[in-house]
Amino acid sequence: YPHNPTKVQKKEIRNITMAPTTTNYLDDDRFDGLYLNIANQTQGIEPLLDTVFSFLRRKSDFFAGPTGSSNGKDDAGTEAAIAKVNEVLKKHADIYLRDKRRKEEVELEKKKKKEKQLRRNEEEAPKKKAVQEEDVIELGEDGGFDISNNRSSTENDKNAKSSDGTTVTRQSAGESSSVKSTADEAGGEQDNAEEVEDDSPPPLGNGGTVPGKYTWTQTLAELSVTIPLPPNTRAKDLKVVMSKKHLKVSLKNNDHHENAPQIDAPLTKPIILDDSFWTIEDSTRLVLTLQKSNQMEWWDAVCEGDPTINLQKIVPENSNLSDLDGETRQTVEKMMYDQRQKALGLPTAEEQKKFDILEKFKAAHPEMDFSNAKIS
Repeated sequence: YPHNPTKVQKKEIRNITMAPTTTNYLDDDRFDGLYLNIANQTQGIEPLLDTVFSFLRRKSDFFAGPTGSSNGKDDAGTEAAIAKVNEVLKKHADIYLRDKRRKEEVELEKKKKKEKQLRRNEEEAPKKKAVQEEDVIELGEDGGFDISNNRSSTENDKNAKSSDGTTVTRQSAGESSSVKSTADEAGGEQDNAEEVEDDSPPPLGNGGTVPGKYTWTQTLAELSVTIPLPPNTRAKDLKVVMSKKHLKVSLKNNDHHENAPQIDAPLTKPIILDDSFWTIEDSTRLVLTLQKSNQMEWWDAVCEGDPTINLQKIVPENSNLSDLDGETRQTVEKMMYDQRQKALGLPTAEEQKKFDILEKFKAAHPEMDFSNAKIS
């Protein structure tokens, strides 16, 4: 709660108001560093909250309530303070549940689109195969081209003897045409197989899990690596060594010697060492916050040799776009657009640009035939 700025220098803060403030602190991250430092020292959510309410109890009149709130009751001010805490707590709980539902709806919509695209590919596969088979023209008995639709005879007459006794294998008009048709069919089946294999949900938190070691999440700016620890682990029980391109984490035994490191490997990309730090949460988890040197790219893994994630499945946080500078925001929006287009089976921005250039060229040269051209 905002207080009277003229009384900041005093040992106690008086006249804390419970009136609504015009400043929005719901997503204010200016104090994150301060709270992270407190959380690292208290090592638990209850001790952390105790520090907040201890400050209000010892250094302010928060629990006395606003002026005129007693109404003849000795504890009316305290009841008003508790009501205000419950009100703020419920507000943040509602925001959390709203954001959670919104993410679930987005994930469900993406899943439905992928299933719809997969069904469409399965329905179109037989049609493509039939068209490819119709394009095959067999050699007739007289050595000419047989354009009839009698496919049963071509199955029995695939091999024939020439006048000199050599075996002739009859293929479609232009041998390369038949080979190409078969290759296109195999390629189509392979593409469908890849789409089936790629029908997996986006990585949680745009990160992944290294079994038996750690889990990690990321934004464009930083990574968060969470390592499980034995209960009641303290900072002095750990040895964490971070460098620009390497990470090492190990536990110390009772003799204060290092055990086998849990992580000891080069990072896949460099980090900003001065802005990276680590904390212990609930005495059971080590959380490493690694600031990326290049804040315009996603990581597919934290350390070299660890399992990688599919970067095409990355889901950027739209709510943070307003915090980016113009150039970075434009790049992120392009990545998001291309990702949506691929999910819908549509061309990306770059592919659409090439297509438009080709269409202009075709319009400028109507005398040229592009019907058999394959543009990659």
